[in-house]
Amino acid sequence: MPYEWNFAIVLKYLPNLLEGGAHTIALSAASIALATPIGIVMGIIRQQRIPYLAPIAVVYIDFFRTSVALVLICWCYYALPVLIRVNLDTFTAVMIAIGLQASAYMAELVRAGMQSISPGQWEAARALGMPGHTRLRYIILPQAARRMIPLFFLLMVEVVKTTTLAGVVTYPEIVYDAFRVATEIYRPIETFTIVGLICFVFLFTLGRIALYLERRFAVVER
Repeated sequence: MPYEWNFAIVLKYLPNLLEGGAHTIALSAASIALATPIGIVMGIIRQQRIPYLAPIAVVYIDFFRTSVALVLICWCYYALPVLIRVNLDTFTAVMIAIGLQASAYMAELVRAGMQSISPGQWEAARALGMPGHTRLRYIILPQAARRMIPLFFLLMVEVVKTTTLAGVVTYPEIVYDAFRVATEIYRPIETFTIVGLICFVFLFTLGRIALYLERRFAVVER
């Protein structure tokens, strides 16, 4: 018996799915906001090989890069409140888990961006007698940021994908809401087809922005 497609009934629940999408975007933005400053600091510490701090940064980056996102989410949701003796809502717990893991990738992005700056730029800044923090602030980081912007958007895409795991602790992101809708109306194929299209449009847009910025800020080596 051929399957009878019925998208009309799913479209009635489109506001619910879009609300889940809004929750996904909010969680992604909060995670990126947490990851960015931590990642920048860790990346600078590792690239500059600051005594005593560099080994800590290496362990931090390697730990979170090799951790399983789903395990981190569950651990931050169930174990972290017990350890710090503070009740965390679902949003905060998941944001911490995803943000910390994303910060490790952000740190490697920063380190790679700084290493891509030609040695002549470093030597010129030293020749002018600039202190280390001044060199980074006015010479190195502005040039590195130009090269990191396209990859930063690709990191955002990965963060958005990771947030779809938040449903395991009942955070109402778009996939979690899709499961609830599909269970209620018994139309999982149509439901996840629509959710897939919504996710594709959003992530495809971010990808095209990253591609545009890659061309816009392309560095021509001479």
